[in-house]
Amino acid sequence: MEFGYDETTERLRAELLDFMAAYVYPAEAAVSEEDGWSAPPVMAELKAEARRRGLWNLFLPDDKFGAGLTNLQYAPLAEIMGRSPHLAPEACNCNAPDTGNMEVLSMFGTPVQQERWLRPLLDGEIRSAFCMTEPEVASSDATNIATRIERDGDEYVITGHKWWSSGAMNPNCEIFIVMGKTDPAAERHRQQSMILVPRATPGVEIKRGMRVFGYDDGWHGGHAEIQFHGVRVPAENLIAGEGDGFAIAQARLGPGRIHHCMRLIGMAERALEEMCRRAVDRVAFGKPLAAQGVVGEWIAEARVRIEQARLLVLKTAWLMDTVGNKGAHTEIQAIKIAVPQMTEWVLDKAIQVHGGGGVSQDFPLAQMWAAARTLRLADGPDEVHKASLAKRELRKHGAPR
Repeated sequence: MEFGYDETTERLRAELLDFMAAYVYPAEAAVSEEDGWSAPPVMAELKAEARRRGLWNLFLPDDKFGAGLTNLQYAPLAEIMGRSPHLAPEACNCNAPDTGNMEVLSMFGTPVQQERWLRPLLDGEIRSAFCMTEPEVASSDATNIATRIERDGDEYVITGHKWWSSGAMNPNCEIFIVMGKTDPAAERHRQQSMILVPRATPGVEIKRGMRVFGYDDGWHGGHAEIQFHGVRVPAENLIAGEGDGFAIAQARLGPGRIHHCMRLIGMAERALEEMCRRAVDRVAFGKPLAAQGVVGEWIAEARVRIEQARLLVLKTAWLMDTVGNKGAHTEIQAIKIAVPQMTEWVLDKAIQVHGGGGVSQDFPLAQMWAAARTLRLADGPDEVHKASLAKRELRKHGAPR
């Protein structure tokens, strides 16, 4: 694996770093807490500038629709965007859950679906939501999903209850990708399907927005609890075929997990910088916090942990490019376990160094901590990934499947 950035990556890194310094960081102070689930007014200006600079759809490796970058090329760019997670990813049209939904539509969508929904998502004209998790079942086991998608002539009828539907609270969200069961009697991994449901369809009830540690989580367009009351959509809204939902979910979540981890590296780097600045500027008991031994230990440990995590993320990106997502399965699970925990730890220490300011809205640390802690649940909890990883290791030594 080559650790140096190629010419394309260096060019985009330079452009993105300049964009962050000139536009994104100055805009952070202008973002109001009252913006809630709506994009802040400054977002339109940021999007126009990012697009003008060619910093658009960088996440999508398919050059028919996206920038055509490899995972290894995208990794350092996502890290930079992760330094301002509530502004930069959306400004570059690289924000969840739209990235995953665009990947699904680019890989599995029909030409009609791509023209109707993928194109406006690629152009940043609309937002989307992903509806998988349900309150009544343990959704970490996707085969538990109970929402029904039943064929009725030329239509499918969707009935079910979802929550943590990422993106659904954004006023610009126009399309949901909904996972449900089309055949409960089929083999357990062939029971599920995915279908496109326009938000304005009769029978779709947005019950409430879900808050994350008290935050509205507008970074991801806001999570919602949704009831589907016999919602009818045309049969051509089905993505791929009946029974393909579980496989689509796995194809969607692999890239999503590494994108989250790339951005988390950037969050950890920003937290470390904030911690160092605070440690140098603040004086307690007659000397700067930086001179307090425990603070120095935290700073050194943070650097070590960030470097370890970055190397594992880059190796994972390289494997995804060279042997595919399946070949990188072990590493994808490893980063999903390690990187949120690392970032949570670094943020915790940065908050501690900031004292009362660290848990306030005057610094980005508390909201970043909430995001990092949430990612130990999102896209599969730590325990599920650890159990799967352990089984893979044990099989190398003769354990049965």
